[in-house]
Amino acid sequence: TAVAVGLGVVWWWAAAAVVGCGAQPVVVASYGQPRLWLKPYDWSYLRVELPASFSSVTMDFAADTDIQRVHLKDLPRRELAIICLMNSNPPIPDISDSFLDSLLSNFLVVGTFGSTNNQSNLAQCIPFQKNTTIVLRNDQISPGIWYIGYFNGLGPARTQSKMIGRGRARSVSTSITVEGCPTSALWGPYCNQTIEMISCSQSSRYNNSRNLIDLNIGKRKSLNTREHKRRINFLSQWNHLEEKGVGSNSTTYARMDNSITCAISNGSLCLRQGDMKFYFLDVVDLALQFEITAMNFGLSQRSSLICYLRYNAFPRRDLHDYSGDISSAPLVLKLPNVGRWYIAIETVNITQMNSTASAPLLDTTCFSLEWQVTGCLNGKAGINCSWEAYVLQRVPKRSPSVPFESYYVPSDGRASLEYSHFSLEQFLSNSSFEPFAWTYFFLDIPQGSAGALIHVQMKSDKELNYELYSKYGGLPSNESWDYYASRTSSSNGSVYFSLQNSTNSDMDLSIFYAKEGTWCFGVKHPSDKANSETYMSISLQGCHKNCNQKGACHSSIDESGLTFYSFCTCDRDHGGFDCNDELVSPKGHIWQSVFLIASNGAAILPAFWALRQKAFAEWILYTSSGISSALYHSCDVGTWCILSFRVLQFLDFWLSFMAVVGTFIYMATIDEASKRAIHTAVFILTALLAATGATRSANIGIVIAIGSLGLLIGWLLEFSAARRFVCWPWRINLNVPQSWPNFRSLFWNTLDLLNKRFRWLYLLLGFVTLAFAATSWKLESNRSYWVWHSLWHITIYTSSFFFLCSMRINTVNHSPEPSYELTRQDSLPRSEARET
Repeated sequence: TAVAVGLGVVWWWAAAAVVGCGAQPVVVASYGQPRLWLKPYDWSYLRVELPASFSSVTMDFAADTDIQRVHLKDLPRRELAIICLMNSNPPIPDISDSFLDSLLSNFLVVGTFGSTNNQSNLAQCIPFQKNTTIVLRNDQISPGIWYIGYFNGLGPARTQSKMIGRGRARSVSTSITVEGCPTSALWGPYCNQTIEMISCSQSSRYNNSRNLIDLNIGKRKSLNTREHKRRINFLSQWNHLEEKGVGSNSTTYARMDNSITCAISNGSLCLRQGDMKFYFLDVVDLALQFEITAMNFGLSQRSSLICYLRYNAFPRRDLHDYSGDISSAPLVLKLPNVGRWYIAIETVNITQMNSTASAPLLDTTCFSLEWQVTGCLNGKAGINCSWEAYVLQRVPKRSPSVPFESYYVPSDGRASLEYSHFSLEQFLSNSSFEPFAWTYFFLDIPQGSAGALIHVQMKSDKELNYELYSKYGGLPSNESWDYYASRTSSSNGSVYFSLQNSTNSDMDLSIFYAKEGTWCFGVKHPSDKANSETYMSISLQGCHKNCNQKGACHSSIDESGLTFYSFCTCDRDHGGFDCNDELVSPKGHIWQSVFLIASNGAAILPAFWALRQKAFAEWILYTSSGISSALYHSCDVGTWCILSFRVLQFLDFWLSFMAVVGTFIYMATIDEASKRAIHTAVFILTALLAATGATRSANIGIVIAIGSLGLLIGWLLEFSAARRFVCWPWRINLNVPQSWPNFRSLFWNTLDLLNKRFRWLYLLLGFVTLAFAATSWKLESNRSYWVWHSLWHITIYTSSFFFLCSMRINTVNHSPEPSYELTRQDSLPRSEARET
């Protein structure tokens, strides 16, 4: 059959009434996500399936950040970490100022997700918090597939540097518990509502002469209420009934539709004012409409029978999709979505609603209800079953670059499976009564491919006079659609929709992260077919426009392992979801490359000084550090790679670490044997740092600490050779007044030593430039990396140069001048001391 429904009734009395015996909800599913680490501008997804019988879901999020709520709006986007919730497809957060301000304002007020309307095309998001617990009941969130997205930093990611993603890595763990009712006879958020199934009948009617032909197939206790596979079977066994139009050469078709009717007799449904009863209706295939009619009721003129409808969730007086007074006219819903519709019925006293005066209440009102769901047969669709409808067959591509890559063609044999496009005109509907006609194409997005996109192209040899409407789980129309595109306008306000490069004869649109299930594309076209040739192609692809040829398309699996999703890794000058955001112009890229490479020329300063002082080990170290850094950045910006990127990265960081530590060791005047021992230990430590985590920001502090420790050890070795330093401290004199001159003498001797060893102006400049280098490292970001990292090169080498210049040099052996004043008079014979 073209339409099948399941119908149930849910009893729910008001607070003054008895709801009956309830049951304690039980855990029906649980999901555990261990600690998930997200690098800057990194993201991940988690797929969660809520069964139809669930009552509530509890989500616990534990993050390693604890930002005060009052400071959330002050955070820059690159530092904002958020968790998003989306129905049926992975969320893409809207980074517009209005959306971010709205979600943060909502979180500051209620501390939870915003509206979880199942038909919303926007993700609902909350920021990372230390501990967040969110409980959603089945009257707030619908059953089915939901996706949780974790995002660390928003905005177009800067990929100028592969080595460094400036920012803070964050972690989050997730625990989800889904509760449901213990038996199928119980329902509701608290499992205190009962369900009773009623019988339905099916009929088909020949709708050309307005005569009904009832084909009663018998009553059934219950229809299957599980969601069937959302397939549209318009190719039924009914044959077309042809009828020649009078006075016309055109051919029209008699319309055959199919309906299912469910009814409750007058004695079965009684309702007191103030009470509500709930029903649900499962529409498992595309339908034209369903109609709710109240009959045989005895309501007074002061009372009305109000009906509320909501898709896939319990309706409330303040939260529903449709409503109407069915005591005066039936409530008709055109082109309903496939899925479960919940219906609430209540009686309302009009006098009490419009005035404060009291009015007599009717105790109980009994009436009959009738539901009728109608669909089309014979490959037809539309309000009057007059438009053509086709099912598209999915053809997987050979050697796909990402999973599920495929294209769709009509399955009636008129289009070749070898080509990804088909001629549109041969499938268009005929109409001689209306200026415009509709043609519908249906396709299925397979399970697990919600991270792909639907790409639709239309190309004509003349001006394109078609409009394209798309809708998930239902027929699109002028009044109801998810996405719309024409030659002159489109629904371009959604982050999931893109219309680009369209001209008078071409239309090119994409729907990102398309929901799994049935999609319908409706082509609205003039009734008189133009003498043109239009080709249409519909495909399931990985990345939008293959990342606009400015990056590479990759695929990954969500944290549950059930869904593939595609994403772009952009080149060094572009960013964004599809690499369409130009972050660096071609001219800017050249300038940035020059700065990053040429700034390493600052290594000439310390290398020249070391060579002049015949410190050949330091000269080799500074020279090789500058050269390796220049070669590394040349490869990093895409100019030239003499070795692999990983080898160049290791050499750059290792030699940079060694240059910093070597400067500290040079400032200690120790013998060559001790210096070689310290250098060997430093070689090992810095190599481990460069190999295990070269880009860690903490490495700067670690390297400076290693250098300071080497300098301290050098000074200790130097001072330990002095007899005065060795002998004096071990003579412990308890007479403090007598020992005080010794302390004072040591203090002034130490100051005299430092004054004779260092040039204080150069030493001060060395510390200032070192502070500038640390500031440059700290200020690096993905967008301004090239500026601050170039300054880092200049300031770190310049600080080494100033530190080397601060040492007073012995002009005889060109080494840092040792100060023998502490040792010479006690260590040498007195005769030699007098000669000196």
